[in-house]
This record gives sequence, C-alpha cells and structure tokens, in this order.
Amino acid sequence: MIDQTRFVYGLGAVGLGVLGLMVGDFALQWQPVPKDIAFRTELAWLSAALLIVGGLATIWRRTSALGSLSLGLMYGVWVVALHLPVALADASQIASWSAVAEALALSLGGLVGWAAVARPDLAPIGRRLFGLAPVIFGLAHFGYAKFTASMVPVWLPAPLVWAYLTGVGHMAGGLALIAGVQARLAATLLALMYAAFAVLLHLPRVIAAPDSRIEWTMLLIAISLTGAAWNVREPRKAL
Repeated sequence: MIDQTRFVYGLGAVGLGVLGLMVGDFALQWQPVPKDIAFRTELAWLSAALLIVGGLATIWRRTSALGSLSLGLMYGVWVVALHLPVALADASQIASWSAVAEALALSLGGLVGWAAVARPDLAPIGRRLFGLAPVIFGLAHFGYAKFTASMVPVWLPAPLVWAYLTGVGHMAGGLALIAGVQARLAATLLALMYAAFAVLLHLPRVIAAPDSRIEWTMLLIAISLTGAAWNVREPRKAL
C-alpha cells in the first residue's frame, strides 16, 4: 500500500534518481561533486540508484519510515560534504546558504518523516531545525528580489510583489516552525507554497523545454521540497 503522507517526498527522490540515470550525472548544483573526482560517472549512477530505491521504499507503507531515514541521511551527506564547505568559504553570500538550506530541508524532511514513526520524541527537534531552511529561502528572496521576480510566470502581475510576498511566506513559516507555534499549519502552508511553485512555475517551464535537464531538476526539487514540508507537519491532535 502507498504511504500517502510520504508519497510526494518519495516521488521527488525517484524522479531525481531516474533523471540521474538518464544523464549519467549528479543533480547539477544540488550535488556539486567535483568534476575530477575518481569514478565520477559510476558514483553518479550509484547516487541515482540510491535515490530511486530510497524513494520507492518511502512510497511503500511498510518500508516508508526506513526509506525516509535513508533519504534523509543521503541528503544530509549532500549538506555536510558538498554544500557546507562552499558556503563556509564564502559565508557572506546568501546564495551559498540557500543551497545549504535546500539540501538541509530535504534531509530533515526525511529524518522527521522517520522520527514521527520510530522516535516521536525527536520529531519536534527536527521540525524546529527544518524552520531554518525557509528562513534562509526568505532572506534569499529579499536579497535577490529582482532575480526571484524574473522567475515569476509572465501572466502574473507585479512580479516583484510576488517575490517579496513569497519571501514573507517563507520567513513566517520558518519562524513559526522554529518557535513551535502553529507548526502543523506552518508546515502545511509551506508545502502548499512549494507545490504551487512546482505547478505554476516549474511544470510550465518543463512543458516549454522538455529536453532541458535544469528545468526537470528544478521541478523535481520543488516536488521534493513539497514532500519534505508535508512530512514535518505535526500529527493532528485528537479531540
């Protein structure tokens, strides 16, 4: 049976893995593996295969918690081994920390998804840490407002306004999670915002350029972030 809570999170990972196998490479800037590393292509295939296996395990209810844990740990390796060194080397640039935040959100989405089943006492800690990611996203929206506005679909009026509004949404959701105030609502709204990004922004770009690897990757990352935010929602309290 399908695990409805973690389905989107697992689906994003499967998509990234399939794309990785198709191109024989890592997930672009989300996996900034050095070009001169030994056995790079083989490692890229291994990474893609692990994403597919972990994603499928997450989707299947019996193995969902274990699959979430495996993906959370894998994305955690991206944070520590690939993104943190880059961010620390140029700590004043919010763009570097935005990359850390994306991988961190993916990691914590999986870890909280596992903890909610196996270690409920750890889940609130993971939710608070997850809140750091959207706060950084919000800062990036403010710091690079014109670039963010350039990504807004052309049929939406006042793109700069949308850039600031989504930045505020990120900040509000992240701070609510960090403070533990209306955490379920905050995570739900963040998931809906990321889903809107996937449907309104990234999917049309994929349709317009179906051969574009970067557009497919951005869509799959948006789907994965949607699933990660959905995973960190608090269980509904019994009445």
